[in-house]
Amino acid sequence: MSSQLDKPARVQAMFTRIVRRYDLMNRLMTLGRDQAWRQLTARELRLDGPAPRVLDLATGTGDIALAIARQYPNARVIAADFVRPMLQAAQLKSRERGSPVRDFAQGDALSLPFADATFDALTNGFLLRNVADLGRALREMWRVVKPGGRVACLEITRPGAPVFRQLFQLYFYRVVPVIGRLIGGDAQAYTYLPNSLTDFPRAAQLRRMMLEAGFREARYRLLGLGAMALHIATV
Repeated sequence: MSSQLDKPARVQAMFTRIVRRYDLMNRLMTLGRDQAWRQLTARELRLDGPAPRVLDLATGTGDIALAIARQYPNARVIAADFVRPMLQAAQLKSRERGSPVRDFAQGDALSLPFADATFDALTNGFLLRNVADLGRALREMWRVVKPGGRVACLEITRPGAPVFRQLFQLYFYRVVPVIGRLIGGDAQAYTYLPNSLTDFPRAAQLRRMMLEAGFREARYRLLGLGAMALHIATV
């Protein structure tokens, strides 16, 4: 079995392969709900001030970054990703949509290329299951956000209700890889993505880990019948 040591290289290679169908697969896997969840993530930042600086970490093709820019026109949004082809896709989408998002950076969530207390807020969507060291990633987020700033993390979680949990597991572990093979053209990638949830902390445990990482407060709300969790924390 592959170790955590080679996880960054494997994740980088996998996301490089699926860039072209990434948006389509997100819409299909979430039954079209992922855009609404990303917009909610942006709203939860509750930004004020003349020119807040916001880091969208693991931006992918840039949907959360673009949502932030729409909701907070005065914000300066920096979109960062570990995978250069994803970053290039985000840049292209931003230009095509006339978005004010113009700052892009390639960076590792475990060692962010930013000074302490650089940002007023930070977001990420579907990042946390893919890092090799979750505690370290949370501490890096805490480090680069100013005291009083907010962090919003959108991530899949395991539903609590027994009946829906069984349906979710059937869909996520059995159906999603088939969709990934037929539509995404990469069954391996869309087998990894469900499996990455297997040992991932449940929402309540992730909240505790955020507090252990240094956040003053943390809460979460469940979405998608309990299959999605949006964690909001304050530095």
